[in-house]
Order: sequence, then structure tokens, then C-alpha cells
Amino acid sequence: MILLSLKNLVKSFGGLAAVAGVSLEVNRGDVVGLIGPNGAGKTTVFNLVTGAIPPDDGNIFFDGRNLAGLAPHQIVRLGLARTYQTIRLFPKISVLENVLCGCHCRMRSGVLSSFFRLPAQRREERSALDRAMEELEFVGIADKRRLAAGGLAYGDQRRLEIARALASEPKLLVLDEPAGGMNEQETMELRGLIAAILARDITVMLIEHDIGFVMRVSNRLAVMENGALIAEGPPGEIRRDPRVIEAYLGVDD
Repeated sequence: MILLSLKNLVKSFGGLAAVAGVSLEVNRGDVVGLIGPNGAGKTTVFNLVTGAIPPDDGNIFFDGRNLAGLAPHQIVRLGLARTYQTIRLFPKISVLENVLCGCHCRMRSGVLSSFFRLPAQRREERSALDRAMEELEFVGIADKRRLAAGGLAYGDQRRLEIARALASEPKLLVLDEPAGGMNEQETMELRGLIAAILARDITVMLIEHDIGFVMRVSNRLAVMENGALIAEGPPGEIRRDPRVIEAYLGVDD
């Protein structure tokens, strides 16, 4: 069943076509890796999908709904969460408080109920704390919950970003270079974490330059070059595709 559908997406910056007519479908239960050389347009696709920038043309359907004109926080509320290529945490507040920020989109208490600390608001706050702790346990950093996020090791900061995204209760989790900067042990643990996320019935889409990693975790790959989609299919097929080999390695004249 299709969860995310991109139809003829176009985005230009000045005279540069960063995304040139990309169409792609992500089924429920997939782990889809979006790969390609630097400057291929991968992160621009993610920014279009998550509402960070609007497309010049084309449509984005998520869980049957057109995302056109929706703000990022509205898209998160529909069940599409992301992490970033460059870590975006609140470094001076605690690990737990960072994850609570991810819970915010599911909270319904208004200003008055929060100000007067009404029973419903207190119950919701306790529920959010429980949820945040569950996600920290899930990614393996619950013991660091009271530390300032900026003081975590790099790999733990990546895990914290994932925990914050999971706290928003996504149907689709979009990861932008999750293994970037990780050592071999951290990368191996990330593979296990992605498998555990998939077991929670959360679909995953990721950009990753570590080809060995993305080949192992993905069941489908989509390859971009110069803003266009040049290949799509299972990792075994993509590995042998002449267009992909040329895009990454070049060919002799």
C-alpha cells in the first residue's frame, strides 16, 4: 500500500534545476534509500516532502492527502517526521526536554489549561514524559536524560534526534544521512535501530552516502543525478545498473 507518492516534482533555484520531474512511491513497510552523488538533489527532495520549501510544480501525497500548502508542523502532525543532515538539537536543554519537543504536536492543552494546571493538562504532561522516556529507552540513551543535549557524544546526538522524531508518532520517518560521522560500531548499532523502527510499523526513507550501509538496510533504492531519478529498484539490481555505476564512478570516453 502506497504511503508516500511524489508526482513530477520540480524545484529550481535561480537557473539551477535542483529537482527535475521526480516521481517516486514509498510503500508502507519499506526502507527506501535515496542515493546519488553530491548535488544530485536528494536533500531538496526531503525538504519538499517535509514542507521546508514549496515545489515549483508537481504533487506530494502522503497517506492519501495532498501536502500542497501545508506548513512543516502540520505535516509532522499528519505523521511524517524527519532528522537533518546537520544535527539540529537544542544544545543547552536536557536530553529529555529535547524529546518532549517532539511530543508537542500530539498535545492538546491550551494556554488556559496550562496556566491553571488543570487535571487534563497534568495528565497530558505525565503522558508526554512517559512517551519521551520510552523513546529514550528505545534508542538506548535513557541514562543520559538529564544531561544537556550539547554535551552528548556525536553518535548519541544522532540517536537523540531520532528519539525526538519518534516522539511525534510518525508513520514515515525521514532520515537525512543518519550514519554521517559515525564510527563503525555506531553504524552497526544504527542498522539495528532502523530494523527496530521498522518492526514498530514505521516506514523509513533515508539519504545516505555510506553505500555499504544503505545497501544493507534498504529494501529499495532510488538513485538521483543532476536533479533527476535515474534508477529505482532492489539493492542487488541497483548495484549492477550501468547508469548508477557511471553516476558514481564515471566511464572512459
